[in-house]
Amino acid sequence: MPANIDFRPVILAGGSGTRFWPRSRRARAKQVLALDGERSMIQQTVERLKPLSGPESAWVITNEFLAAEIADQLQDVPAAQIIEEPAARNTAPACGLAAFLIERENPDAVLGIFPSDHVIGDEPRFLKILQKGIKLAAAGDNVVVLGIEPTRPETGYGYIETGDYASDETVLRVRRFTEKPNLNKAEEFIAAGNYYWNSGIFLWSARTLANAVREHLPETAPLLEEITAAHGTPKFAKVFQALYPKCENISVDYAILEPRSAKGEHKSNLYCLPAEFDWNDLGSWASLYEYQLETRHRGDGDGNVADSDGHLTIQGANNYVYSPRKFVALVGVENLVIIDTEDALLIAHRDHSQDVGKIVKELGQSGRTELI
Repeated sequence: MPANIDFRPVILAGGSGTRFWPRSRRARAKQVLALDGERSMIQQTVERLKPLSGPESAWVITNEFLAAEIADQLQDVPAAQIIEEPAARNTAPACGLAAFLIERENPDAVLGIFPSDHVIGDEPRFLKILQKGIKLAAAGDNVVVLGIEPTRPETGYGYIETGDYASDETVLRVRRFTEKPNLNKAEEFIAAGNYYWNSGIFLWSARTLANAVREHLPETAPLLEEITAAHGTPKFAKVFQALYPKCENISVDYAILEPRSAKGEHKSNLYCLPAEFDWNDLGSWASLYEYQLETRHRGDGDGNVADSDGHLTIQGANNYVYSPRKFVALVGVENLVIIDTEDALLIAHRDHSQDVGKIVKELGQSGRTELI
């Protein structure tokens, strides 16, 4: 990557990770847990970007519950660059705020938007593709998204419809973005062969993103600019608290990428780089089980995966167990997720692991906030 490109990672870490309850809580969400190895998901995110940009250049957008833990885990990231949202407003205001903050330092800086909870395999290949995307984003008013080749008709991801090749046969123009289709539509996308999963990893200059927010979110942009003007001053916390909740609650996909793609693939300057590396967003206990089984080869001969103080399985198969303090015995059960923590026990069928978040909602409604 040319030395004259100023690359700034922006890491989105505002989620509550409810689908990993009871391990994940408001103050211990998925991104600060070590689900894959000894280091947390957000520590791995920062670490894998070091060859392109050190932690001192990173920005983190998080929330009041996670900010202290993230600051403790990421001590090389300047405290002023860990931004604590006073209210959840989805990804468009978060990305927009980062763009305005960085634009005033260097409008030409390339922002990389990264979710904080992804698993990336083959990191050298990941960095090579990222370098290509950074160069493309720096070359003009371009937006680059990393697309994941789909392996199944997944309904929990957004999709990118691609069109013609652009400058070479590794860069595709984007026709449109589609958020979380139903199963029939997802099957159509897979059959078409020109659709990719939206990884949520975007590259664009600070100027490009800031101007896109000004164009597509004209009521939110002035609020973010006023917040930016206060950053680094004694009144920042008060201004942030007062104005940020007034921002539109919308994703960057809906707010900016979909309207931009409506211009047509040859006018929108939207590009997709197919991600030729292993990727997993570990979106549920079932996906963590599959990742541990297929990628980490953690299973026993019957497909059971256990993170526990020992386990014994008799006539049982395809279960996932997390119980670091207890021995677990399974007899005659299949396809279960069993998660044991100090104050809660979850037992669910793997096929229903996406519904675990509903438990957190019910707990909140019933006043059991000590469990969330």
